[in-house]
Amino acid sequence: MGHHHITEVKEEKFEFTSRSRMFVGLVFIVGLILTFVGFSKMKSTNEHGNKHAKVEHVEQNVIHAVANQEGNGEQHGAEHSAAAGNEANREGGEHAGGHHETWKMRFWANLLLNSYYFMLFALAAVFFIAVNYAANAGWSTLLKRVIESISSYLPVAIVILMIVVFMGKDYIYHHWWPKIGLKPGDAGYDALIEKKSWFLSKGWLMVGAPVIMIIWVLFRTILVRFSHKEDVEGGTSFFRKSVNVSAGFLVFFAFTFSILSWILIMSIDAHWYSTIFSVYNFAIAFVTGLTVICFFTLYLKSKGYMEIVSDEVIHDLGKFMFAFSIFWAYIWLAQFLLIWYANISEEGIYYTFRLEHFKPMFRVNILMNFFLPFLILMMRNAKRNPKVLLVAGTIILFGHWLDLFLMIMPGVVGETAHIGLLEIGMTMAFAGLFIYWVLHNLSRKNLYAANHPYLLESANHDVGV
Repeated sequence: MGHHHITEVKEEKFEFTSRSRMFVGLVFIVGLILTFVGFSKMKSTNEHGNKHAKVEHVEQNVIHAVANQEGNGEQHGAEHSAAAGNEANREGGEHAGGHHETWKMRFWANLLLNSYYFMLFALAAVFFIAVNYAANAGWSTLLKRVIESISSYLPVAIVILMIVVFMGKDYIYHHWWPKIGLKPGDAGYDALIEKKSWFLSKGWLMVGAPVIMIIWVLFRTILVRFSHKEDVEGGTSFFRKSVNVSAGFLVFFAFTFSILSWILIMSIDAHWYSTIFSVYNFAIAFVTGLTVICFFTLYLKSKGYMEIVSDEVIHDLGKFMFAFSIFWAYIWLAQFLLIWYANISEEGIYYTFRLEHFKPMFRVNILMNFFLPFLILMMRNAKRNPKVLLVAGTIILFGHWLDLFLMIMPGVVGETAHIGLLEIGMTMAFAGLFIYWVLHNLSRKNLYAANHPYLLESANHDVGV
């Protein structure tokens, strides 16, 4: 369907109204309340379980001691009874301590899940900006300010994520963090962890990961600064500089994103490894990032902004969402089939555990992240219909949250991991913070990159054919 040729793009300024602020703030506050209620309930339940478990241990060992006393004589029985009582107290304390640690593990695992997930949105936005510069693409130029605003959350996400890692490392990475430096014969020594100690180390987790993310922020800052200077000064010099910076970022990103996904997420199951784990995480990041870009664009259009953004641009976003849902499924299947076919014990345990204890979630994960988006977005008109895109996008976002849940929670918490008030509330709180930050940043600048050389190409959706 044709449209008249656009020769000028007028400035637009988004107003983040008090009503919108109130709604987003309400989402954040409700999320915090649910988080607090879920946390309190989880803590009290675990403490009750600890006391009950300790009493059971004491009773069982005392009964055992009495039985020995009757069979072996009073003196021997009394000695055994005292020993049994001490052992019961020790075992009961350890059992209680294990449950006590479980609620802490669940709390920190939820923080890792949400801080990492929302960080992926911002990181995908930076990647999208860079790959469009490197590919010399112009179709998405009208969306550039939206994408930059999404990327503005990256510094916030990194600060939260590193606080979570620094403060929660003993609970999140309990399979390997306490075993650093242990020698053969030491309690808790693990030969396989020792072999991986060149990577599973304090250096990579406490220094390497923060340095990588800080450099990402620097790349993002440079690209956005060039973009805003281009608005003021015009010309193509900043565009050419942005192309060069983007090329550097893409090379750096390709290596460092792998490292970060390995140390932050894959190391949770320290004995397990996958050669395409980082590609799998990238698929999650990019398809959810595209969905978030689509959602913010549709929101602005629904409020009367960015009317110049044509159905063709929205269609392109829909095509990307469709295509990368298929790409995710391809990587998921490749990872699963290779591990299943090889049948190596240290690889297979990852899926065996999840299929044994989380089978319904495992199946829903595939349904939400591949089958439903594939079927909903298959038709051409579906990719141009805002309501259909919102339905498909919502499924994608919730689906990949579940995807990360299955990656993180079973490894940290174990078979007792489940979705409760804590999980729902914390996700709402992070969503409220993320949306508020992006919309606030969006209201500070013109909605269009005024002097970008491909702005009119994007407005007219000129793809050179």
